Amino acid sequence: MYRFLLTPRWWGINLFVVLAIPFCVFMGTWQLGRFEDRVQSHEQATKQPDPSTRAAKPLDELLPVDKVTSGRPAVATGTYADQFLVPGRELDDRRGFYVLTLLRTEGGGKALPVVRGWLPGTAGDVPVPAAPRGEVTVAGDLQASENIHSDGVNARGGLPEGQLGMISAASLVNLVDYDVYDAWITLPEAEAGGAAGPDDVLKPVPAAAPQGSGLDLKAFQNLGYTGEWFVFAGFVLFMWFRLVRREAETARDVALGLVPEDGEPGVGGAGEIPGASGDSGAVADGGTGGAAADGEAVAAVGGAEGSGADEVAVAAGGAVVEVGAGAGAAEAGGGAQGSGDAVQGAQGSKTAGTSHGS
Repeated sequence: MYRFLLTPRWWGINLFVVLAIPFCVFMGTWQLGRFEDRVQSHEQATKQPDPSTRAAKPLDELLPVDKVTSGRPAVATGTYADQFLVPGRELDDRRGFYVLTLLRTEGGGKALPVVRGWLPGTAGDVPVPAAPRGEVTVAGDLQASENIHSDGVNARGGLPEGQLGMISAASLVNLVDYDVYDAWITLPEAEAGGAAGPDDVLKPVPAAAPQGSGLDLKAFQNLGYTGEWFVFAGFVLFMWFRLVRREAETARDVALGLVPEDGEPGVGGAGEIPGASGDSGAVADGGTGGAAADGEAVAAVGGAEGSGADEVAVAAGGAVVEVGAGAGAAEAGGGAQGSGDAVQGAQGSKTAGTSHGS
């Protein structure tokens, strides 16, 4: 019954199932591993002391930025150079912008982006305090370069001159003619601004947790993807069993003669007359009819007396029998004389039936 599994068509189906199920299980396991890694990193972060409470270290000792060094205080010495505004940043549920100034460090002159603080309002419409002049030493919380998935990033471009949508070396290197560190720091202490009021004071920007280190929305997305991949694997297996079962039932019906091999209805199907056999047959309207074969002629009469002129013509043994509406029947046997008698009898019956009906 299950020999159909070895046919070429089923070889393709079986190969797809054999490849699809391990792939779905692998992807589900990978997504589950991503979720477990986020949970583990979150637990480790909660057990470690606050990075900002650790002693500050030189910048070069903390690079490159990773989950361990992110948020650690870094120290750098240099002079401030170009300044940019980073619009569309929120702080304490208020919308404003960052003030970012590049610090040309000692040595090779490589620049370190320094977020000196945050101001409310629209970038370009609010006066910005000038950066200190001369050589300065700054200590701030180290942060990794932003990407298009970071909060507040404007990746659409089209910003006015002097504004920056994303704090990263990739975006700054196109705006200045010197090298930029692939990191930035945010100052933990406020800088005094103009004398107009408290809104002119640069507010410190708190350091953000490194990406992928907490139980955020992305972590639970990994958990959801895990369930989806395992559901896909179960669905593939379910559909395979269902197709096998349907194919096996069809093969069983064919073996029992319930369904022909070509799938068409067999003896006794719709549109056929039970019991009809032989080389030829005739069917009349309304299911009233007769079958004639091998030199025999049968005339079937249908309808009520005087109801119409339905006729059935049956050829057998060289004789033609014509019967009209009404009550009458003629039989024709083999031979010329019997055929002639049958024709005369049929005509007489037709005439009688017509007269009686009128």
